[in-house]
Amino acid sequence: MIDRYTLPAMGNIWNDEYKFRTWLQVEIAVCEAQAEFGYIPTAAVTEIKAKADFKVDRILEIEAEVRHDVIAFLTNVNEYVGDAGRYIHLGMTSSDVLDTALALQMVASADLIIEHVDLLAAEIRTRATEHRDTVMAGRSHGIHAEPITFGFKLAGWLAEVLRNRDRLVAVRQSIAVGKISGAVGTYANIEPRVEALACEKLGLKPDVASTQVISRDIHADFANVLALLGASIERFAVEIRNLQKTDVLEVEEFFSKGQKGSSAMPHKRNPIRSERLTGMARILRANAMAAIENVALWHERDISHSSVERVCLPDSCILAHFMLVETTNLVKNLLVYPDNMERNLNCYGGVVFSQQVLLALVAKGLTREAAYTIVQGNAHAAWNKAGGDFQALVRKDPQVTEHLSSAEIDHCFDPQRHLQHTKAVFDRLGI
Repeated sequence: MIDRYTLPAMGNIWNDEYKFRTWLQVEIAVCEAQAEFGYIPTAAVTEIKAKADFKVDRILEIEAEVRHDVIAFLTNVNEYVGDAGRYIHLGMTSSDVLDTALALQMVASADLIIEHVDLLAAEIRTRATEHRDTVMAGRSHGIHAEPITFGFKLAGWLAEVLRNRDRLVAVRQSIAVGKISGAVGTYANIEPRVEALACEKLGLKPDVASTQVISRDIHADFANVLALLGASIERFAVEIRNLQKTDVLEVEEFFSKGQKGSSAMPHKRNPIRSERLTGMARILRANAMAAIENVALWHERDISHSSVERVCLPDSCILAHFMLVETTNLVKNLLVYPDNMERNLNCYGGVVFSQQVLLALVAKGLTREAAYTIVQGNAHAAWNKAGGDFQALVRKDPQVTEHLSSAEIDHCFDPQRHLQHTKAVFDRLGI
């Protein structure tokens, strides 16, 4: 079994060398199981394990002639093994090897992805702690709403990353299945107990009811979990892009010394990493759709799925891993500008505190409709005007001052009133 703690880089999990190595693992595990039940000589298995090997170039050379990858692989392996090779692949069909080995690749990929999800979660947690009290404007519809903190925003990111981790752990269990059940899954030439033992040796479970292949809803589930992980990363990236706009500039991607933003405009500092992540998330979603379309195979199998997943599964694993590495680096080095957050929060004289003024007037006995009209009139008078000052207008409005003292108005514009219960969210996340 491939040790998850010595996993190669994600791209290597999907190269030909690694793929054929997993095929050989499967074949040897089945031979060992067959020998334990007395179907093939133990000495033959010892010889197979000692001699079995392959060369990628030789397999590809044979495949060019026979037009069948598993036959090409077995032919090359038997060139090393010799006479004992007749016990390799006994009672099996190609998909027994292909699907079981594919499970090993997906499991290795899932382990590496989960490892990097943990690194991203740790980095978000660090930055959320750092900015737990960094006050900024919350926004809905892209418009200022009410005060939050940047740490509170990051807490939402952390919760989402942890949900993605849970999904990955669950799907890692569901993809860890093999099948050694023969041509149409009926065990006509190999016994279920051989399958069970071989899968156990590989760290897998036998598929409950395979046809000639493992049903592709399992693979589609994995692809969809990766797409959902990508969608979360895209949400974070889009947020960074919006907060980096010149007229907002509350956060900014790290811009290294010597980096250039535009061939024409020397001043540009573009959010290229976030934009790249946004684009990659689209590919993950497209691949997930392709994986879903792989589910409906003809009868006990066809190979329409094969060409699709040779592209979409490696690409999705490699992309998801790369996106996690990029996002972790992005969050770690993200530039945060609290002064700009404060400036934006207080533009137009703190219109973000309008609800507090509304509630204070209602508490004094005004109807909600009457209070809303008073507050909205002052907010709109300040809105989008040079020097517009909502708080100053409130203090001058006799409809307000008739009911609220200066100290009570001050209290309405205290951002801590909005943040007094955010501790509950931080506590849930251990921040």
